[in-house]
Order: sequence, then C-alpha cells, then structure tokens
Amino acid sequence: MRQLTAQDAAFLYLESQGAHLHLTALYIYDQSTAPGGVVRHKDVLRYVESRLHTSPVFRQKLVSLPLSVDYPYWVDDKQFDLEFHIRHIALPEPRDWRQLCILVARIHSRRLDLSRPPWEMYLVEGLDNIKGIPKGAFAIIAKYHHAAIDGATGTEIISGLHSTTPEFDSDPVAEPWEPQPEPSWLGLMARATVNNIRQPFQLTKAVASVLPGISQTLLKGELPEISQNYEVPDTIFNAKVSAHRVFDGVTFKLRQVSEIRKAVAGATVNDVILTLCGGALREYLLSKDELPEESLIVMAPINTRTADESDVAGNVLATMTVPVYTDIADPLARLRAVREATAGAKATDRAIGARQMTDISRHIPSATTALAGRLVTRLGLGHRAVRLANCTVTNVPGPQQPLYLNGAKLLKSTGCGPIIDGMGLILTAISYNGEIVLSMTGCREITPDPEFFVACARRSFQALKKAAEAEVKRSTPRAATKKKKTRKKAG
Repeated sequence: MRQLTAQDAAFLYLESQGAHLHLTALYIYDQSTAPGGVVRHKDVLRYVESRLHTSPVFRQKLVSLPLSVDYPYWVDDKQFDLEFHIRHIALPEPRDWRQLCILVARIHSRRLDLSRPPWEMYLVEGLDNIKGIPKGAFAIIAKYHHAAIDGATGTEIISGLHSTTPEFDSDPVAEPWEPQPEPSWLGLMARATVNNIRQPFQLTKAVASVLPGISQTLLKGELPEISQNYEVPDTIFNAKVSAHRVFDGVTFKLRQVSEIRKAVAGATVNDVILTLCGGALREYLLSKDELPEESLIVMAPINTRTADESDVAGNVLATMTVPVYTDIADPLARLRAVREATAGAKATDRAIGARQMTDISRHIPSATTALAGRLVTRLGLGHRAVRLANCTVTNVPGPQQPLYLNGAKLLKSTGCGPIIDGMGLILTAISYNGEIVLSMTGCREITPDPEFFVACARRSFQALKKAAEAEVKRSTPRAATKKKKTRKKAG
C-alpha cells in the first residue's frame, strides 16, 4: 500500500468534465522484426503479462477517503483483469497519419476508469498508408493517469515493457502475483488522524529549510537580476476547454537540433525546443490576427528526482515559467533571448530550490488540496484567475537505442499531454533513437486545425536551422583566419 503525495492527488482533484488529467503515449512498431513477422493481440497480452512486475502502476487501484480527510492510497486490485486494460482495434480507412491522429485524439479525450488501475492500452492494426512507416505496421496507444506517473516515470515504465534486442522471454514470471489485502476503513482513518496531526509540523520544517536560501539570495542582491515577473498576455489558448481533443506531431533529427544549439553559446537542446515552439506559436497566432505584443509565457515541467528516487512512482515535479519570445521575428535572436531567460530561471532554481518547493507541496493537507481543486474546477477559476502561463511545453528525453516489444521494433515514440481550463494547449517533445517528435495536444474548440499548427512548427524549425547554419558558417572562417595569423606571427 502506497499513499499519494499532494502533487499526485492534485491531478485527481483538478480533473473536470473537460479536463481529464492522463498522459497518452503513441508507439509505432515494425512487426517484420518479430518472430514469424507477425504480432497478434494474444502475443501482446502474453508479453505485457510477463512484464507487469516491472512497475506497481499496472496492478494498483485508488482507494479514497470520505471528504478527502487524507490523500488516497494505491492498493492491489484483487480483480485485476489484463484483457480489460488491453484492447484490440483497427485503424479506419484510408489508414493514414491523419486517421491515426484522429484516433489518438478520441482515445485521449475519454476519461479513465478510476475504479480500476488507471491505465489502458490499444493495439491498433493496419497502419498501411503512413509516410516513412512500413506497410502492416501496428501502433500501441497507452494511457496512464498523471496521478500515477510523470514524464520520467513514464519513460521508466516504457523501458520496462521493452527489450533492447528482438530476442525476448515472454513467459510469465516464475512467482505468481499475490495481491496484498486491502486496508480496512478503520485503519485508513487512524492513519488519516496521525497524518493530519503530523503534517503541519512537517510543513513548517519544509518552509524553514527554504528560508536560508531566500535570505542569502536577497542579501546578495541576486534575485532581482535573475528573476522576472513576466506578464502573461491573454491569448486564444487561455480559455475554458471542452472535452474534445486534437493531436498531431512532426519529427526532427536530434542531431540537427544539437547542431542548432551550437550557434548560441551555452544553448541547450531544451532551449532549441522552446525557441522552435515560440516560432510556431508566433506564426499560428499571426495567421489568426491573435498575436499579442508581449511574448507568450510557457510553463515547463522540471523533473526534480534525486538519484535515490529514480525508481519512485508518481510525480516529483517542479515547474518554471519562461518567455518563448513570440514578439521576436528573427529565429536566432529568439534563441539568444530564450537562452538568457532559461539561464535566469535556472539560477533562481538554484537559489531557492525547486526540489525544496516540491518537498513543501508534499506536506499540504489533503483537505486543503481538494478544496483548491474544487474551487478551480467547479467554480471555473482555471481560466478566470490570474494566468500562470499561456501553454505548456515539456521536453522528455527518451532512450537513444532501438527498443523492441514482442520482437517488433519501435519506430516512433510520441504522445499527448493533459490540458486544463486556462491553458488549452500543450506541446510535447519526446526523443527516441536519434529523433525528436514534437506533438501538439489542444482543445478542438480552440485549435481546430492541428495540421496547420504542425506546419508552423516545421517552418519554424527550418528557419531556425537555416539561421543557425549561417551563424556557424560566419563564425568558422574568422576562427580559421585567426589561427593562420597566429601561426605566421609564431614563424
């Protein structure tokens, strides 16, 4: 039995009719590498069954306490039924990328059954007409509730479900699974009493641990220089969301992204992703005459796990808000500005401690978190209150070697993120085996044209790539000339 943290539970309390807070992954496979060149539904069932032990997420369901007097618990589901969680469908004609995106969006729109372990998988056959994908390929669309995993743990789960070679052992583990008995209500209420007495003291201790860092930073006069209060402009994304989603994605070479960052000293792959997204958002809003004069501000999740917590399920996240400079037309100038902004955000993080802020959130009482969730969802404060950001941009590094499921080679990895009232767009960059897939998930009422948004992202990347190549080319001859002059002087 494992209790949810305040951060985990917030993803339950913030759910509404239009905002379902789960993550949806899309994996595309070439089954020609599998034994016999075919992967059937029963093969996937047997294969996944043999790997259920790699994460407790698969067999655990939620048990909540009345009136949210304490945070819910994960307990073993005695009625666990693998075939309920893994379904088998076929992609409709014409079986192209657009149809697959529509299918992903529809599946992502549906709420998970929280009376069971909160995950589902759909085996999708018949990907016969997708450019760059071999005919007969299949896909797996996997959904996991955000209360159970974040991006980092999601990557760990996927690694556990895959092998690094086509050869595999699909036999179930030798020791059969025995579910632990569910806790009694009396026992849970006793735990809740102890937790509610203890939490205020733990919260005080956590807050006290942050104060020295803040004090030292203020005394040094550093905070005003590295931290800015960005004004978040009003955009079409900052509205109430419906229950319907749209999805699309575009693929870039990781090597090319890494080359672009060399054009600006100190720039990272994440800076390039933010700059690329800034260009896409700029063009998209310009085309609708909706681009504000101020830069859009994005929320970027940060994994704050320590080395000791690499195998901890759930969420260990902090966030930073940074401008993506949609007010700057020149792509290289935008990258320089993004680099300066993220460097400042990281300096603030070091001074105050994103990890410490995450620890503080863990000790907030359940009733307080639940009440805040109800105020946001039921009273519609998500899009009426102070805007934290215009949208979310998340970058999830994945494995850089080929992975296999039941012998079938994983060709592409991407997925959908959750959106909420007030932030109706999330851009997700997932890297795998030398590629980065940038996907967009939006509300159908707010962004009804995902294909156009992806086209904007593609043009933004090309413009940034061209500008970066020109900058590197300009700087390289100067360095070479300088070396030649130095040699002549030495001679």
